[in-house]
Amino acid sequence: MVKVLFVCLGNICRSPLAEGVFHFLLVQNGLDRKVGVDSCGTSAYHVGELADKRMRDVAFSHGIRLTSKARQLSMDDVDTFDYIIAMDSSNYKSILGLFGQSIKSKVFLMRDFDEVSGTTKDVPDPYYGGLDGFENVYQIIYRSCELLLNKIKNENRF
Repeated sequence: MVKVLFVCLGNICRSPLAEGVFHFLLVQNGLDRKVGVDSCGTSAYHVGELADKRMRDVAFSHGIRLTSKARQLSMDDVDTFDYIIAMDSSNYKSILGLFGQSIKSKVFLMRDFDEVSGTTKDVPDPYYGGLDGFENVYQIIYRSCELLLNKIKNENRF
């Protein structure tokens, strides 16, 4: 089984949304038994908490339920997952800083898979903003997850 891990800072907004969206796309494509997905945070700020209610509401408005609980990135994750997808450059640097350059080939930025990324490769953190920020993040993550899934399908001949 191919395994994908989405990582943000606290694992309550962006990465649980990416996990939910990606799982939704896997089911739609009949790949949920071939590709596993999870999410976590580089920090332990929110361990055990559900995703932010605003993020859950936006996801639900698009037919996606976010049910995972926040957890922190571990060495086991680095050993287990084939693709580690950071939501922004700060998380990307934290992952490589914690676990070394030897894992660089499996660590990507989420917006590496976004054709509309423009000048930034970061998925903005909507936590301190309004509801429109959460919807914007949903759109970015959905687009990016579609292209990421295409990459995984091509690389693994699904």
